[in-house]
Amino acid sequence: MAEKQVTVTEVETNEIVERAKGFWAKFSKPIIYIGGAIILLTGGWLAYKNLVKAPNDEKSAEQIFPAEQLFDKMTQSGFNKDSIGLVLNGGNGITGVLKVAGNYGGTASGNRAHFIAGACYLHNKDFNNAVKHLKEFSTSSKQPQSAAYRMLGDAYAELKHNDDAFTYYKKAVDVADVKDESTRFLSLSRVGLFCEATGKTKEAIDYYQQIKEEITPAFLRDNRIDFQVDKYLARLGVTK
Repeated sequence: MAEKQVTVTEVETNEIVERAKGFWAKFSKPIIYIGGAIILLTGGWLAYKNLVKAPNDEKSAEQIFPAEQLFDKMTQSGFNKDSIGLVLNGGNGITGVLKVAGNYGGTASGNRAHFIAGACYLHNKDFNNAVKHLKEFSTSSKQPQSAAYRMLGDAYAELKHNDDAFTYYKKAVDVADVKDESTRFLSLSRVGLFCEATGKTKEAIDYYQQIKEEITPAFLRDNRIDFQVDKYLARLGVTK
């Protein structure tokens, strides 16, 4: 592994990791699962009501719709084991996203099914399956693609694949629209904290500087986000 691994004996780095964990825990819903609402709200994604496509597209959209509804509800109210099981495997009138992904992989609904499955597996700490499904997902819509890359970064970080984690955190930043403060902040803060925690000091400084330059204090205040970028830069030796 190219970069430093965090160990229990590295007190200073471990403290940074604990701060990062605190941030991630506090904002776990918007950071990790924000893609759920995006999937349902982004124009053109919810084909259920506006389909003028092949029969497979229509059938797959009808099948995934209840699971998408439940997934979206979980992103707002919280994830639980039973609901995740229904979303993944189906039951109670719901077709699981794993079945949709397996049967309709070439459709838009099958693509969304991979995203939802990846998010659910990530929440269940099944990181290998999270990676498997999130890597099958792709879209030209910047918000959900950035969310998928962030989740891939999270999964790889948990698997101690730091090089892969950094690659996907970077991709999350690269694909995020500079005019979309929410997506930019989520992606920049994620990679900045990860770089600091794994000893990539120069990269951490660069990403923190981008936050300072691109994210307005009004955005942080309005969203009640306590991210003291000047403090984080100062602990890395940057005081200007």
